[in-house]
Amino acid sequence: MSALILALIAGAVVGLALGALGGGGSVLAVPALIYLLGFTPAAATTASLIIVTATSLTALYAHARTGNVRWRAGALFAAAGLLPAAAAGAAASRLPQPVLTAAFAAVAALAAVKMLRPSRADTGPAAGEAQPAKAAGTGAGLGALTGLLGVGGGFLAVPALVTVLAFEMQAAVGTSLLVISTNSLASLSTRGATTAGVNWAVIGPFTGAAILGAWDGKRLAAKVTGTLLQRTFAVVLLAVAAFMLIDALT
Repeated sequence: MSALILALIAGAVVGLALGALGGGGSVLAVPALIYLLGFTPAAATTASLIIVTATSLTALYAHARTGNVRWRAGALFAAAGLLPAAAAGAAASRLPQPVLTAAFAAVAALAAVKMLRPSRADTGPAAGEAQPAKAAGTGAGLGALTGLLGVGGGFLAVPALVTVLAFEMQAAVGTSLLVISTNSLASLSTRGATTAGVNWAVIGPFTGAAILGAWDGKRLAAKVTGTLLQRTFAVVLLAVAAFMLIDALT
């Protein structure tokens, strides 16, 4: 099967997951780029950042039109992650490939576990109880994760915005896209040499399919229960994480 067809299929699956679940789909992009399209782990994280940035900005525009983005709070949250994202992005290319693969497998497993656990989205604090110091720490950690592993971190950003900043779910999803887009752009700014070698003939179709797949994901979410979607995706993600961890250790 040609690289173009594989890129289109993989992009559609990633976009479908993003559209249906509102986050977590980009965690599939890196393993798809490594094991289906032959990218090295370092190149895959860079390519994933490009894909995450494009899809997040597209989704951000859609959420902004419906008023689901809290720009000021989101900007402050994202600002805490700018330097960590840039620093982690610069460090990623210097880390041994097995270390990157193992770290990514651990994050993928964490995402799967969070999806399997019952949602506690409605148990966040009252608006007056949000803790700025904790919000800054969470934003910094999310930025470092985005920069190092090339994932958007929506599966962490959304619950963080709900529990730390007391956002309702719709606003958390929309605002998380602002945070993810900002962190991804900050990380890409430190990867100039790496992005110069990106195979755009693969990344372009992959990104386009992901954007289109996200719209289908939204329609799928309206027909299938969110719990079933999350559990199915989590099982797939656990299998991917286990495969990547075994690959890193052998």
